[in-house]
Amino acid sequence: MSARVQATAATSVQAAENAATTKAVQAHGMGTELVRPDWAPITLEETNLLFSRYSNIGEATALVWHSPRPFSSATIAETPDGRLFVKRHHHTIRDVEGLVEEHLFIRHLRMEGFPVSVILEGMDGATAYSMDEWTYEVHRLAQGDDLYRDAVSWSPFQREAHAYASGVALARMHLAAERFDAPARAVRPLVSSFSIFGSSDPREALSAYISRRGALSNYLRGRTWERDFETVLLPFHDRLSPLLPELKPLWTHNDWHSSNLLWRENEQGTKVASVLDFGLADRTNAVYDLATAIERNVIDWLSLHEGKQDGLVAYADLEALLAGYESVRPLCANEQAALGAMLPIVHAEFALSEIDYFAGIVKSAGNADMAYDLFLLGHAEWFRGEHGRELIGYLRNRSYR
Repeated sequence: MSARVQATAATSVQAAENAATTKAVQAHGMGTELVRPDWAPITLEETNLLFSRYSNIGEATALVWHSPRPFSSATIAETPDGRLFVKRHHHTIRDVEGLVEEHLFIRHLRMEGFPVSVILEGMDGATAYSMDEWTYEVHRLAQGDDLYRDAVSWSPFQREAHAYASGVALARMHLAAERFDAPARAVRPLVSSFSIFGSSDPREALSAYISRRGALSNYLRGRTWERDFETVLLPFHDRLSPLLPELKPLWTHNDWHSSNLLWRENEQGTKVASVLDFGLADRTNAVYDLATAIERNVIDWLSLHEGKQDGLVAYADLEALLAGYESVRPLCANEQAALGAMLPIVHAEFALSEIDYFAGIVKSAGNADMAYDLFLLGHAEWFRGEHGRELIGYLRNRSYR
């Protein structure tokens, strides 16, 4: 067989393997169903091309797992020196500079003794690399058991001990982050920022936010967004606004869900062994991050989307989460008051970022509509109803105990 024929045959085999992998891998969708991923799975060939930039990584022999997370592609690679986590982003979502923003925060937390993954440096000392239209990062596997590997956002804790340990870890991270003084991130897709509702003039801040995101701006031309903002979202900001000046700016995780935590359980108890995925991190404040943790873990939004109304709030988990947090970092009176006021709108800015992503990058009009109708407006409107008001009242009354 000639060299050309051999090369053609090898290319065909690789293409077939890649197609089979793409077909086999499924991603989390907007609900509970798995869907075809927006981004093709990482291949062994590209993994080894990336690894050639690192002096301390041997050639990968297999990819043993592909992440079902929807906004990027990630895999675990088997190498002679152990397993490594490889993540790939489209350059429109994260370029090298965008990943470095996250990596600096992760590195700071690690230097403070907080358990995060080790990001590997290439031969030139870089922690992120661009190849073609992609941006890559490589991490050593973090310590702990991945008990929630297949859990989708908004799915509950498995038990109260996990909620308590989650709260403890979140508080410890906030203490470790106090000495990280980087500015807020540049304008990027899929970042959970606090520029609109953290402003004393949210109308002006919203206009500025939209003007910097062309796809979002184009999408909103077909929606009654100004009226919706005034009637659904702004009243919640009015309640939060007097409390904002006392909320100290802080770099935060902003996606504190059980699936982003690794766990250790033994006779000494339950603890968070490592914290993962700082892709949504930005400069917000501790109450914002704690409210996000409640929004992500305690309210069963997926059941609400399916029409269920009762029993959506896991109050035992909520109390355990808050008790764990305050065992390390007690909330001051202003923070306690702000938590209930923050919760109904803590999701809103990321929902806008999702609309921008769906409308502009992956061109999914259906998902953009879902992000607007269900996430941006639907979740805020729930807090105007009986059960949402009950949750806000619970947080308010808890602050007076």
